[in-house]
Amino acid sequence: MASAPLTAQAMRALARELTELQSTPPEGLRVIVNEQDLADVQAEIEGPAGTPYAGGVFRMRLALPADFPASPPKGYFTTKIWHPNVSKSGEICVNVLKKDWKPDLGLRHVLLVIRCLLIEPFPESALNEEAGKALLEDYAEYCKYARMMTDLHALPAKRPMPLATASAANADGAAGGGGGGSSAGGGGGEAGVPGSPAVKKAKQLNPALSKSKKSLKRL
Repeated sequence: MASAPLTAQAMRALARELTELQSTPPEGLRVIVNEQDLADVQAEIEGPAGTPYAGGVFRMRLALPADFPASPPKGYFTTKIWHPNVSKSGEICVNVLKKDWKPDLGLRHVLLVIRCLLIEPFPESALNEEAGKALLEDYAEYCKYARMMTDLHALPAKRPMPLATASAANADGAAGGGGGGSSAGGGGGEAGVPGSPAVKKAKQLNPALSKSKKSLKRL
């Protein structure tokens, strides 16, 4: 879906920022440029360690309005995720995309705040009331369901091992060698934001949530 056209000045600024995000991406984030429509900003977010989203890769998009950066973008997860601040249709509820928006914040800040939302949800402003209630009342159950949804929808596809051909197997046997495969993985936590009382209670049950390296302004 094409976004409304930006002004030439905004488009030049956006192109510069997207280039910077691709050359020096934030930890746990990968920006994907839609060359047909730069105002449709897409990204992949690695689930932060110590959360029920760890190991998952979540696709999201920011739709920029025609008067951007005067008005904030709208944020959506296109990968299904069970989270208090994400509606079942994928809409993201976070203050930086609403009342706390400032034209000079930049997309890097927005993406970092959204990733931090996976570390510290805010059930007080829940779009998914069921997830918000679970977080407040039974953190273990919340983690269990969020983990299940991550496993179902957000785990990256595993690359299959290549099949050895008969000739390759014979060549290996003649040479006395063998074959193998390799795998790679990665990810890390990003800074958290100051938590709500519900999150502080959750941290007592899950100490991993308190291992953020630095803090951002409250969402």
